Amino acid sequence: MAPGLLVCSAVIVLCILTNRFLKRFGIPAVLIFIALGMLFGSEGLVKIPFDNFGMAENICCTALIFIMFYGGFGTSFKEAKPILPKAVLLSTAGVVITAGLTGLFCHYIVGMSLQEGLLVGAVLSSTDAASVFSILRSKKLNLKEGTASLLEVESGSNDPFAYMLTIIILNWMAGGNENILLLIAEEVGFGLLFGAGLGILAVKILKSHDLDTGGIETILMIAFVLFSYAAPVLIGGNGYLSVYLFGFIVGNAEFKTKISLVHFFDNIDRLAQMLIFFLLGLLVFPSMLLPILGTSVLIFIGLTFIARPVAVFLLLTPFRSSWRQQALTAFSGLRGAASAVFAIIAVVSPGYAQYDVYNIVFCVAIISVAFQGLLLPFVAERLDMVDDSQNVMKTFSDYQDDQEMQLIQIRLNPGHRYIGKYLRDLNLGDVLAVLIERGSETIIPRGDVLLQEGDVLVLSGETYQGEADTLLDEIKIEPGDTRTGSQVKDIKGIENALIVLIRRADGNTVVPKGDTVIQDGDVLVVSRGG
Repeated sequence: MAPGLLVCSAVIVLCILTNRFLKRFGIPAVLIFIALGMLFGSEGLVKIPFDNFGMAENICCTALIFIMFYGGFGTSFKEAKPILPKAVLLSTAGVVITAGLTGLFCHYIVGMSLQEGLLVGAVLSSTDAASVFSILRSKKLNLKEGTASLLEVESGSNDPFAYMLTIIILNWMAGGNENILLLIAEEVGFGLLFGAGLGILAVKILKSHDLDTGGIETILMIAFVLFSYAAPVLIGGNGYLSVYLFGFIVGNAEFKTKISLVHFFDNIDRLAQMLIFFLLGLLVFPSMLLPILGTSVLIFIGLTFIARPVAVFLLLTPFRSSWRQQALTAFSGLRGAASAVFAIIAVVSPGYAQYDVYNIVFCVAIISVAFQGLLLPFVAERLDMVDDSQNVMKTFSDYQDDQEMQLIQIRLNPGHRYIGKYLRDLNLGDVLAVLIERGSETIIPRGDVLLQEGDVLVLSGETYQGEADTLLDEIKIEPGDTRTGSQVKDIKGIENALIVLIRRADGNTVVPKGDTVIQDGDVLVVSRGG
C-alpha cells in the first residue's frame, strides 16, 4: 500500500506545481494532468501498467459525482435567471441535436455504422465547464450578454443528458428491447424528483440545526451528495441529473456554514478533476493513438464546425441572441472529463462497438482543449465579447482577489501599543477592523472590545495569511427593502454581526463606516464570527 500512496502523493504535488508553472503560458490544466498521466503510464517514463477500464470507470464516475454537484452548487440562480431558458435548451435539445448530427457525420463521412456513429456523438455531446472556466479565469476574461453564465449553466447541466443518450444507445447496441420513452421518463423523472427532494431536505436541516461543530456539516453534505446520486440510479433514474439539481438547490440557499462548504468542495472539485484527467492519460497507450488520429481530427471538425454551431444557431436564434454571442457559444463547446468518462462506460458495456471509441474520444477531447482552449481568449476578443465587469465574491479568499478589498493581520505581541486599549480608541483612519483572533476564539470587533496581549487584529488592507474560521454571509438589498436609505449604524437585524464590505450595484466596492448609506442593489458582506 505504501508505494501506491507514495505515487498518489507525488502525482498530486506534480499536478499542482506544473499547473502553477505552465498556466502562465496559457496552457489549460486539463492538458497538464493528462500529460502527467501519460508520463506515468505503460508507455511513459514511469511505466505503471494500468489498463483496467472497470476500475477506472468506478473511480472516474465517483469523481464525476462531485464535479457535477459542485457545478450545480456554484451556479447562482440570480445570475443565471436571465439566460436560463437558453441554457436549458442547449443542455437538453442542444445535446440531442449535437449527438445526432455528429453521429450522422461519423456514419456518412467517417464510415462508422449508424449505431457506432451515434454512440460517438452521444459521448461527445456534452461540453466541459471546467475547461472553459479555467481558461476564462486564467485570462481574467468576463463575457458580455450574460455569455459566461450561459456557458456555466449549459456546461454544468448537459452532462446528465449526454449520459442518458449514451446509456440509451448502448442499450440499443446490446439488443435491449426497453421502451425508450419509458427509459427517458424514468431517467429524467426520478433524477428531478430525488434531486429536488433531497436538496430541499438538506437545506432545511442546514438551516434548522446547529451543525457548526468541527466540520460536521461537510460530512453531512458528502453523505447527501452520494445519496442523491445512488438513490435514483437504483430505481432507474439519472444520478448525475439528481446530484446537479441537488447542488443547485443547496448552493442557492443561505445558511450559516455555507462558506466552509464552498472552500471544501472547491478543493474536492479540483482534486476530482486531477484524478479523472490523470487516469485518462494513464489508460492511454500513445502508440495506439497515431492510427486513429486522422479519424479523430475528422470527427473533431464535424463536431466543432458543423454539429455544435448548427445546434447553437437553431436554438438561440429564436431568442434573438446576437450573432456574436452565438458564434462564441458555438466555439466554447470544449469536450473534456465527462466525454472521456462516458467513453470508458462504453468500453465496459456489453454493447461495446468495434471502433476504438475510447482512444477516438480521448483524441477529440485533447484536440478540442488544445485548439479551442488556446484560441478562446483570442476569439472572444475578436468578437468584441470581452466585458470588464467583475464576478460576485463569495469568500475571504475570493475577496482577496479584488485589489479594493484585502486583509492584513496585526499580532499584539508583548509591549504592543494597542494592548489594553479599546478598539474605538485606535486611530485606524480609513482602515476597518474585520475580526479579532483570541486563542481559539474569534471575536466580532466592536468599539467596546478591550484588546489583549496575544490578540491577532485583522484589518482591511494588504493580504491576510491567517486561517480564521470566520463565516461570511451576503445580504442582497432588493428594491423596496426597508433598509434602503439607512446608515450602516442604524441597520436592524444584524446586531451580532459586522458589515465588512458593501458591493454596489455598479460593481464598486465600499468599505463601510457608520454613516455609509445603504442603496438599492447593494450586497452587504457580513461577518458573523466563528
